[in-house]
Amino acid sequence: MGNPTGFKTIERQNAPERDAKLRILDWKEFHLDPPEEQLRDQGARCMDCGVPFCHTGDLMAGMATGCPINNLIPEWNDLVYRGRWREALDRLHKTNNFPEFTGRVCPAPCEGSCVLGIIEPPVAIKSIECAIIDKGFEEGWVVPNPPEKRTGKTVAVIGSGPAGLAAAAQLNQAGHKVTVYERDDRIGGLLMYGIPNMKLDKAEVVQRRVDIMEAEGIKFVTSCKVGDDITADELKKKFDAVVLATGATAPNDFFAKTPGRSLKGIHFAMDFLRPNTQKVMGDSPKGYISAKGKKVLVIGGGDTGTDCIGTSIRQGCEKVVTFEIVPQPPGERTASNPWPQWPRILRVDYGHEEAEAKFGDDPRQFSIQTLEFVGDAKGNVKSIKACKVDWSKPVKNGPPFSVVPNSEFEVEADLIFLALGFKGPEPTVAEQLGVEFDVRGNYQAEHEQYTTNVDGVFAAGDCRRGQSLVVWAINEGRGVARECDRYLMGSTKLP
Repeated sequence: MGNPTGFKTIERQNAPERDAKLRILDWKEFHLDPPEEQLRDQGARCMDCGVPFCHTGDLMAGMATGCPINNLIPEWNDLVYRGRWREALDRLHKTNNFPEFTGRVCPAPCEGSCVLGIIEPPVAIKSIECAIIDKGFEEGWVVPNPPEKRTGKTVAVIGSGPAGLAAAAQLNQAGHKVTVYERDDRIGGLLMYGIPNMKLDKAEVVQRRVDIMEAEGIKFVTSCKVGDDITADELKKKFDAVVLATGATAPNDFFAKTPGRSLKGIHFAMDFLRPNTQKVMGDSPKGYISAKGKKVLVIGGGDTGTDCIGTSIRQGCEKVVTFEIVPQPPGERTASNPWPQWPRILRVDYGHEEAEAKFGDDPRQFSIQTLEFVGDAKGNVKSIKACKVDWSKPVKNGPPFSVVPNSEFEVEADLIFLALGFKGPEPTVAEQLGVEFDVRGNYQAEHEQYTTNVDGVFAAGDCRRGQSLVVWAINEGRGVARECDRYLMGSTKLP
């Protein structure tokens, strides 16, 4: 703790962002690099706590508290304060294979459990993490590091999202020959096609890391749908072990029985975001959906919903509104949400800020239940009927809310995106292998063990745990690599 009074004398400063009215004119990242002096000051705010909850990596009230990959946060905070950036990078890479991803898209549960956050704004951990890895690339410190020797063992990793990439990176470092199979035309999974460019640049950030991994000896096979182009059983025969990291890609559709659901103009969020990213990258994708000149309604208020807002604005939508069935969160923690739980408070994300800059107000409407999608004579959606709900009055033996009497209203919308999360993995690969499913429809494998009922087949990430954070995917990717290595070699030195 280089500055024993830093937490008392220095205020929190967030990383700067580009002006909302200007950044919606392009697809470049909205983040800006903080000056080094600011980063050193923010590092000085870290108290080097006796019990640093920031890297506990646990679950409380069903949400992450602390860093799931147990980043050594107080250590690299202090090293940044002292200007020892190279050492800070080494500390960061001890626990995190991809800090350039988490430093941009992780919601930072570490900050939610920062001890300083009990009485003051928490340490700006996320921006410091991102700055460390960005400086590492700028200085040429991040280079391919292939293993010194090979074991002769082979592993197939199915899926190239954060879990699959983390597993591949660790298994490769252990000396195994790793082949990653991806059904999309580019490597990265949700990092490539699930997160828009303005949050995570594909060429300069995602592909840069993929190129390094390839130089370290990992083989990537794209446009190969395991289950169709090659059967899962063929992979099992070809490789000594198989790691399933296919993600949770089957979308929820809570409106399947809602009147008007089949109208044209109603789409799952990923069917909108994926081809848009392809177009931004210079492709001519099939199924491209344009929001230009449209009245857009987004149902769902998570990160994906925000991405739909930001993408629609950049495409030139006429207006955008978001419906959330949950009540508006409070501005500060409540007594029922104590530290170190993740703070369930109202946050203004980049898309909300951009909508307000463009259209004059926050696009979100809370405690709204969708009743009906209304169409025109040609079968296109033209509006939506909804009502307000009251969460303080649950229905006995029914939903945890009640409909507010006489609260029905109708909103014009000719393009609707359903950002309702994901119900689990697609079953084809697991069914071909004979892998069992749990009661939620995920691949059955215990956390920290990752072994399925099929010998030599492992599962990790969202396909095992359900939809979750990028940082949990990296946690599981590292964990499954450890257990896969133990299976192949009888013991393991992987963390």
